[in-house]
Amino acid sequence: MQKRSFRLICKVCAGEENWVDSRTIYVGHREPPPGTEAYIPQRFPDNRIVSSKYTFWNFIPKNLFEQFRRIANFYFLIIFLVQLIIDTPTSPVTSGLPLLFVITVTAIKQGYEDWLRHKADNAMNQCPVHFIQHGKLVRKQSRKLRVGDIVMVKEDETFPCDLIFLSSSRGDGTCFVTTASLDGESSHKTHYAVQDTKAFHSEQEIDALHATIECEQPQPDLYKFVGRINIYHDSNEPTARPLGSENLLLRGATLKNTEKIFGVAIYTGMETKMALNYQSKSQKRSAVEKSMNVFLIVYLCILISKALINTVLKHVWESKEYRDEPWYNWKTEPERKRNVFLQAFTDFLAFMVLFNYIIPVSMYVTVEMQKFLGSYFLTWDEEMFDEDTGEGPLVNTSDLNEELGQIEYVFTDKTGTLTENNMEFVECCIEGHVYIPHVICNGQILHDCTGIDMIDSSPGGSGKEREELFFRALCLCHTVQVKDDDSVDGLKKNHLSRRSRIYISSSPDEVALVEGIQRLGYTYLSLKDNYMEILNRENNREKFELLEVLSFDSVRRRMSVIVKSSTGDIFLFCKGADSSIFPRVKEGKIDQIRSRVERNAVEGLRTLCVAYKKLTAEEYSNAQKLLQTAKLALQDREKKLAEAYEKIERDFILLGATAVEDRLQEKAADTIEALQKAGIKVWVLTGDKMETAAATCYACKLFRRNTQILELTTKKIEEQSLHDVLFDLSRTVLRHSDSLTRDSLSGLSTDMQDYGLIIDGAALSLIMKPRQDGSSANYRELFLEICRNCSAVLCCRMAPLQKAQIVKLIKLSKEHPITLAIGDGANDVSMILEAHVGIGIIGKEGRQAARNSDYAIPKFKHLKKMLLVHGHFYYVRISELVQYFFYKNVCFIFPQFLYQFFCGFSQQPLYDTAYLTLYNISFTSLPILLYSLMEQHVSADTLKREPSLYRDVAKNALLRWRAFIYWTFLGVFDAVVFFFGAYFLFDNTIVTSNGQMFGNWTFGTLVFTVLVFTVTLKLALDTHYWTWINHFMIWGSLLFYIVFSLLWGGIIWPFLNYQRMYYVFMQMLSSGPAWLGIILLITVSLLPDVLKKVLCRQLWPTATERIQNASRHCRDHISEFTPLACLKSPRYRSNDCSSSPARRSNSHSKKMMFTHWRGIDYSVLPSVFGYSNKHCRSSAGYHYSGSGLETSV
Repeated sequence: MQKRSFRLICKVCAGEENWVDSRTIYVGHREPPPGTEAYIPQRFPDNRIVSSKYTFWNFIPKNLFEQFRRIANFYFLIIFLVQLIIDTPTSPVTSGLPLLFVITVTAIKQGYEDWLRHKADNAMNQCPVHFIQHGKLVRKQSRKLRVGDIVMVKEDETFPCDLIFLSSSRGDGTCFVTTASLDGESSHKTHYAVQDTKAFHSEQEIDALHATIECEQPQPDLYKFVGRINIYHDSNEPTARPLGSENLLLRGATLKNTEKIFGVAIYTGMETKMALNYQSKSQKRSAVEKSMNVFLIVYLCILISKALINTVLKHVWESKEYRDEPWYNWKTEPERKRNVFLQAFTDFLAFMVLFNYIIPVSMYVTVEMQKFLGSYFLTWDEEMFDEDTGEGPLVNTSDLNEELGQIEYVFTDKTGTLTENNMEFVECCIEGHVYIPHVICNGQILHDCTGIDMIDSSPGGSGKEREELFFRALCLCHTVQVKDDDSVDGLKKNHLSRRSRIYISSSPDEVALVEGIQRLGYTYLSLKDNYMEILNRENNREKFELLEVLSFDSVRRRMSVIVKSSTGDIFLFCKGADSSIFPRVKEGKIDQIRSRVERNAVEGLRTLCVAYKKLTAEEYSNAQKLLQTAKLALQDREKKLAEAYEKIERDFILLGATAVEDRLQEKAADTIEALQKAGIKVWVLTGDKMETAAATCYACKLFRRNTQILELTTKKIEEQSLHDVLFDLSRTVLRHSDSLTRDSLSGLSTDMQDYGLIIDGAALSLIMKPRQDGSSANYRELFLEICRNCSAVLCCRMAPLQKAQIVKLIKLSKEHPITLAIGDGANDVSMILEAHVGIGIIGKEGRQAARNSDYAIPKFKHLKKMLLVHGHFYYVRISELVQYFFYKNVCFIFPQFLYQFFCGFSQQPLYDTAYLTLYNISFTSLPILLYSLMEQHVSADTLKREPSLYRDVAKNALLRWRAFIYWTFLGVFDAVVFFFGAYFLFDNTIVTSNGQMFGNWTFGTLVFTVLVFTVTLKLALDTHYWTWINHFMIWGSLLFYIVFSLLWGGIIWPFLNYQRMYYVFMQMLSSGPAWLGIILLITVSLLPDVLKKVLCRQLWPTATERIQNASRHCRDHISEFTPLACLKSPRYRSNDCSSSPARRSNSHSKKMMFTHWRGIDYSVLPSVFGYSNKHCRSSAGYHYSGSGLETSV
């Protein structure tokens, strides 16, 4: 035993194994026989899946830590502690209560979201699983599964962990699985049982298996697995069999077309490949929130400066005799002995507390409420509801609403996201004659198909023979499996054989071809014992022996089969891409077929060419020897097989070509076109092969006819080095970029060259791979430079983690663009979590993507409205909210700063405590909250019709320093007007009508009254979309302030220790000059902003302002009965009414009559808002944009 263990160690050390670290699994937990290998027990994790962030024990500390990372929360915590420790001008309640409210609301919201994740995890972990124990089938929960357990899985069940396939109910030891939730592909894939165990069909036989498995440690690559199984017999040496990815059944995949399988668990829980491709769900923060934090730091600096200035000036003031100790306020002995520096520090903290309202804690409360309530506008939108699935949009986190209006890159999956993954046979071309199945053209020749021959007019003679060979080739050259319809009895199967079978394959193209040929008269029946059976047009069965299969690969881009007919003739049938077939053809009508292929490619159809050659017995014998030698090779097996295929697949006779349509999702092309017009770059990241993905990109208009395709693929790198390929591509795009720059400078007009880049997973791995000389960073920068100059990028053959790597690479580039990832399968979860915004499609591929995303939508087409309308509105609204909050707090606290110069820097508040507490909570919070929920500076229809408006708000345009400084200075100006206007008014009007004098609280109340009215009316002037709720909130807030002030000062409240505001407000209103002063100061404060906006709108209007003017002009001049011909200007035409058809069969456009022209609200609101779902009209009476909308064009 020691000898064998030593030999195993030597093998590993000598590099015979392909991994550094390995694990040994004992099948059924049975130890190896004595005298073979040493029994080394290993500990493995259980089968629990954890996608949640918090546990019951760490929720409070972890959530508090995350929340206090916010600058404002941490700042108010410090202020609250200062108010508790020292004697300050204001109560600790004024800071503590708002902070507690913010922390509690946020914690409840995040805790609820995590509880939903816990709930989903528990449903998955408690799913029942069947496994074998002591020769019997036992049922237990999935989370209790252990490495080494032998599991039974039935048809349509999902594999509970990563399994090595031991045996199946099928006699040939195969099973079929779909990996839709892993790589997004819903097609069937064939997996093979271990050769020595595939005959074990009962629980007792499987339980008697004595074997160990040696394999690599868990790694995330879905398509790679290296291992071997040692099967022990009674006395002989153990039999070792290699294990590859074809023997591995992955967690998340589903068993299809197989009654049951047995497998042994090798990776469980968070070590499964599916779990390793998940990334931890980190806290995402929007660009607006980051801007808020930066602005808060600026205001914090202003606050500290104010406190320092006042502290210094206070000590300068008190340095003069008798000012420090006035006769009415003598100091105590301890106060006289107090340290000067300690007193200065205490004064500094007191001033910090007095001025701390410049940092608006209520802004975070309002922002949280705005995001939470605003998310309902998305879920209420009826236009984003899909009737087919009965699903509407979902909001999993509302923290990123405004980020939807800042997207610069969209990374989308292909299968199930852009396409329906539903292939349909369109036509085939044989010897220059085109055949279209009657099912497709509904018994009629299409309008543009002049000269097309149908089945009944097919050619005769040699053409007839080639036609039959073509149909036989498509019936035989594939990997399709047949599943009989169990509801049809045996007698009817022969008669209904063309309709009673279900075809399944790893490639949906192959199924489409076999079904299409069935409609043209030839039916593939079955493959049994290496014999393929087909039914010809005369309903006669033909049997062919399958001799060899030359499998498809992405380098050759073709596949072949060698078959033997019942007459003894040996044929090699081959199908593949035109670029792969045409160079190997020696005869046939090449020109006619090539022109038809090119025409179909232009229309976005997926094309394949079909060829054949007849083999003699000697030629077949030589081919068989070549293939057998290559298959048995242990070193460079793939290379030797490729060389053998190259020798065999040549000198073909061309038969024809096929065209298959991969149906795009509805309006997918229109959505991508709109996103590109909005300045958003769209990348497609897919696990599919390059040809398939490229065809889809052409169909959805990501690549256009004039797009020059640049390839960065494994095939290209094999021909040249990676360094040379990258530099060649860089020279190509940069040379054209330089020439464009020169032409634009010289005034010459040139057509813009459109570049599209195609890269595969292997090439990306080489670019991302770190090198010893540190050159990988240069490769990445070069790759990014190429991508920046390409209008679209296609990444194919991508593993899930590679998708996330691409997103991260772009996200961390020097421009730091905002990214969005959208997908529908578990293979997309990594990039969804990596991107700034992750969107899941609620599709056929499971709910993993939707559950882990920030938002979920039913179809890809809904992304257009989500970004261009909802995202645009969300960003504009919250930008105005943030700027307005800083503005109104500058207006609020700057008079307090000026007041200190007139009260001896004594920290005397200008405003009453009630006003200090309620200013941000009650008097001014509700109007801006409603504005940030309902404002529409332009209509939703306009935003959809003019995608370029999205560029006006891109790159955080409304929260740049220029806009921030403008709002800050506007607040300072208004504060100066409030304070000194009231000061000079008091200077001349010192008594009321009854002879009483105005005091300091009356002065502060007058300033506060002007302040509340000015900031509220400023918001009213900025409002473009008025409803009764806006009127109620704005005028209601002003009325509430007046009523509260009357009650607060008109009643002696028994619970108050002091009543300094008694009768102050009524006394102020009893003075005529006070009324005049209030009106005059409000007018002077608002006038500069109004003048600035009017001048800018007339002299330097932005694109948004031009649209607003056009919309107003349109409403003024278009009646309900304006003829349709008058509205044919592109300005008034919606993309939805003129979108090009996604399919050839839908070529007739629908006509629509416009009978009413109004600005329709983009969202669906409940009836409580007072208007119906479809008649929310814009009735803005004042048409100019807020200053936050100023963007240079």
